[in-house]
Amino acid sequence: MRLSFTKTALLFLLFGMTVKGFSKNIAFVCFHEKSEVLPTLNKIKLNGYFNEVTLGDTLVERFSNDKNRTVNIIPEPVSMQISEGRYIIDRAASIYFNSKDAELSKHAGFLSTAIESLSGIKLKKAVSANKAAIQLVISKSDVIGKEGYNLRVTEKGIVISANTDKGIFYGIQTLLQIMPAIRTNQKLQIPRLAITDYPRFQWRGMMLDVSRHFFSPEAIKNYIDLLASYKMNVFHWHLADAEGWRLEIKKYPKLTSVGAWRQEMPGSIFYKKEQKLTGEPFSYGGYYTQEQVKEIIAYAVKRNVTVVPEIEMPGHSDAAIAAYPEFGCTGKPQGVRTSMGPFPGAEANFCAGKESTFLFLQDVLQEVIQLFPSSYIHVGGDEVDKKCWENCSLCQKRMKTEGLKDVKELQSYFIKRIGKFLTAKGRKMIGWDEILEGGLAPNATVMSWRGEKGGIDAAKLQHDVIMTPAKVLYFNRYQADTLKVQQRLAAKFSINSLKKVYDYEPVPKELNADEARFVLGAQACLWTEFISSVPHLEQMTMPRMLALSEVLWSPLAQKNWNQFKEKVPVHTNRLGIGGIGFFFSEFLTIE
Repeated sequence: MRLSFTKTALLFLLFGMTVKGFSKNIAFVCFHEKSEVLPTLNKIKLNGYFNEVTLGDTLVERFSNDKNRTVNIIPEPVSMQISEGRYIIDRAASIYFNSKDAELSKHAGFLSTAIESLSGIKLKKAVSANKAAIQLVISKSDVIGKEGYNLRVTEKGIVISANTDKGIFYGIQTLLQIMPAIRTNQKLQIPRLAITDYPRFQWRGMMLDVSRHFFSPEAIKNYIDLLASYKMNVFHWHLADAEGWRLEIKKYPKLTSVGAWRQEMPGSIFYKKEQKLTGEPFSYGGYYTQEQVKEIIAYAVKRNVTVVPEIEMPGHSDAAIAAYPEFGCTGKPQGVRTSMGPFPGAEANFCAGKESTFLFLQDVLQEVIQLFPSSYIHVGGDEVDKKCWENCSLCQKRMKTEGLKDVKELQSYFIKRIGKFLTAKGRKMIGWDEILEGGLAPNATVMSWRGEKGGIDAAKLQHDVIMTPAKVLYFNRYQADTLKVQQRLAAKFSINSLKKVYDYEPVPKELNADEARFVLGAQACLWTEFISSVPHLEQMTMPRMLALSEVLWSPLAQKNWNQFKEKVPVHTNRLGIGGIGFFFSEFLTIE
């Protein structure tokens, strides 16, 4: 079932989708709740492995501090002055906007729907600005840029102004945070204030891996809503990996008829060795049709979120090679890799020596380009085990023909060739920091995950960089010390706490001012080997995404950990009312 627009607009997203996933601790998870209004609003849901608040604590506890409620905005605005007095939205209130501007009209509808949901008040359409209580205005400002906004609340009304409709949208998101989370039938009162706000970084992203575990189109839309409500503007969609190909490619239907499905065993755990399992194998998987992708992209565009697709190559390609073995080095048939690891003799890399490999990938990328309007296309490029190329006569022949001294340079050749194709199509290539090895492709953007070194090296070469160091921004890792806080199974390599995320600075000190301008921003990554359901996905995202949003939006001088950690409970309470899961622990704000 689809969520109502009202709940979507306010991020009061009640679960009504079906989420099917393969759990590592149990055989299979199927979560489904049809009701629009869950009957357990005052229920505290605790899990034996971790503290996860999905529907939160009691309403009394949530609103116990309402009388002394202050303005708690995340991310922290550039400038905010709060004055005595307030504006009350009543039934006489009207809204003004340029109805000839289609985007502005959509945003006005979004805000009007939200206010009606919170108060029952239907805003009237004003014919002129001077007669409107609420105004959405496009006006030139040299200070706030393309995504910034000015928000002014007086005793007479509310004015949101911006250079573009994107700024108007973010001004609305701030206004919604000032309002109550749900309708309580009290007067809708907004304190008098003046906010000037704009982002520090242009790339404010979240990556979601849907290969290891598949998430429904509805879950993807809800996730995009979550990003947009905290001014995150990039959804990096990891659509292809060893354990599953998730995007319909019409010219190569076996990518989804074969590559989207794997055989799993009940109770299997990713990366656990010597598992002795019993039970009946079952087919796990799923994919997105091109029509579903178009719908998701259109949904994201309305929320100022750019969807960046990732198609892994030349490694992590087991699923694609299972569908089309002829594009591997040996050409031998193989199955799609499972949580128990690769099959004996299975290939993970596309063959760099076959011309047909590049023609295949160009065909795939051509359909990707036609689907995704993003100027960026991510091609992976990480963790390539090059032994198969060392043993492949065609790869060795390619190296000799192209004058390549080793397989690192062969990988560079591979990535550069794909990059040249994307550039010719008017797109920009992104790759993980391994694409630096053997020489960086012209115009390539580097996503630095193995620490910051790759990003530093790329910036010094005057290439754009997106920071996503695993020891801070991999949100699939533990959020607290497991000896102190029980948590579900997660990647064990580091503890990426809320404070560690908040303290992160995307611009390394090794870069001078000229080099620093190549750092576009940063993003968090959610690899889903151990995340098989929407509630768990939300719990791994929140509240760490709140910290990241402030890192990427707010001025460095405005960052204040003590202030931020006081705001977090306000926002997790709001999320809980809407049925959004989040991680909670008494150790939450301790390093």
